[in-house]
Amino acid sequence: MRILVVDDDSLAGEITAAYLEALGHEPVIALDAMEAASQLDTLSDIALIVSDMHMPLINGLALLEMLREQGITLPFILLTGDEPPTNATQQPGLTACLQKSADLDVTLAHAIEQAFKA
Repeated sequence: MRILVVDDDSLAGEITAAYLEALGHEPVIALDAMEAASQLDTLSDIALIVSDMHMPLINGLALLEMLREQGITLPFILLTGDEPPTNATQQPGLTACLQKSADLDVTLAHAIEQAFKA
């Protein structure tokens, strides 16, 4: 499955992409919200979005809100280097909010699985 990874830190984005590739997915990397929107316009087969929470100009939550306003309802997973805010999971349309930690490969795999359970 093709997954859009949005992260202004190219190394962090590549690490996330490597986890996704190891799970058998095809990651596409965007360095900011505007590039993410462009990728979504160009690639019709993106099935899920994994975004960093803290980015300049448009953060991950604002990106989620912007996409929902545009009618894009793809599953959306937020990643943060900090402790995930307790109210983040109450954000409409947010599938999961995960901390970037040593077990991110496991928690990300679980969140993706949960996103597509019927």
